[in-house]
Amino acid sequence: MASNSFLFGEKLTAERLSWVAESLKNFFVAIHPDALRHPSREKDPFFIFFLTGDSLYSLHDEETLPLWDIILSLPSVRLVCDREELDLRGISLSSLKMKYPNNISDQNGRQNSYPRSFWRELVRVWRRHETGSGTFGFLQLSSPYMNRPCQYSLTCLHAAVEEQMAPEVYAYLDGIHISHLNQKPTEFRNIGEGFLELEQVAGKKNLPFTMLVCSRCAGARGYSTWDDGKGIVISTCTIEPCKIRNLNVTIDRFRKNHPIAGESSGIAGIARGTEPRPESWGKKESASPSQVIVITRTPYGTEHTFGALSFAIAAAHQGIATRVIFLEDGVYALTGTHTAESDDVFFNMQDVIDAASGSENLEFYAHTPSLQRRSAQKNKQLKGVLDIGTQELAQLLFSAPKNAGGNHQRILFF
Repeated sequence: MASNSFLFGEKLTAERLSWVAESLKNFFVAIHPDALRHPSREKDPFFIFFLTGDSLYSLHDEETLPLWDIILSLPSVRLVCDREELDLRGISLSSLKMKYPNNISDQNGRQNSYPRSFWRELVRVWRRHETGSGTFGFLQLSSPYMNRPCQYSLTCLHAAVEEQMAPEVYAYLDGIHISHLNQKPTEFRNIGEGFLELEQVAGKKNLPFTMLVCSRCAGARGYSTWDDGKGIVISTCTIEPCKIRNLNVTIDRFRKNHPIAGESSGIAGIARGTEPRPESWGKKESASPSQVIVITRTPYGTEHTFGALSFAIAAAHQGIATRVIFLEDGVYALTGTHTAESDDVFFNMQDVIDAASGSENLEFYAHTPSLQRRSAQKNKQLKGVLDIGTQELAQLLFSAPKNAGGNHQRILFF
């Protein structure tokens, strides 16, 4: 079985590491107990955590470091840290590496040891799930310059090209700003020119480059200038590789088996569940990998919750087995009774959830410990949202539904 991997680039809270640690414990106890008895039989670690950006601070924070001790004490767990980002922040791993010498590696930067860079290591690990795939994708949600994940997506896809994989970027929500023409930052690398360079580098290796931008997100931000009536949107303010299309065109790429990373994301090897699915679950077999969408933010402060729900509904409609888990602050979408004025332009998130509940290929779950931590209760009217604890969470993350295809399951954080 290929490794289960997580990529984290944003700040890691004690809450997140707590449920990660509990999920790993349940994996070893309930899903793969042989790993506890015969840990040396597996060639690759069961879990690999790739840390870059602000997630690296969790290795020093007094609230999160004890949780890493728990995680690294489990069998067959490896931590891979981005050396360039460590150096930028002045973070040392010396004491942690002394304690766990075989569990932690900090890959050298691209200039010092490019063949074994952090991002090439990630690409190599993730492609093991689908060894026949020649494509690597990245879901971009953040805008450039003050958000470093844009640089991560560019560097990751350059690493994919070095591994002879065709790069694809899917721009969604504020991520569409990476496609803007004539960007002129004074202190940062020009992201638009960076993707143009990526296209050229890929072309020299006879690898196609794909950049898909969600038309709804583009229209909301002033990118759409003309629609030919056949779904082809033209904009005069985007770089040449950019294709503004309906979200369903991006979802169609998610129906394929190639690995897809995100700013915070995961990939899980298939561990088929044995319990029967609910009657509402799709009966047809799907060739597409299943996906878990983890909603972690408050429902109205940003576009992330609505964007996640839209993405999940569109994916399920195209036959992708999709589970949505409300975790951390994401549970606020389920608490109380949300009421919007009749002329309010905002969607009532609970109405969206209620309307989508029971849809084929789509399930909703509420993480009970997240609710308890906030002294909150789920709205009883949301009967289509099932309550889960830590054991069920592990099953959802690391076990794919029976009707899913592929050799892996995608985990996307919103």
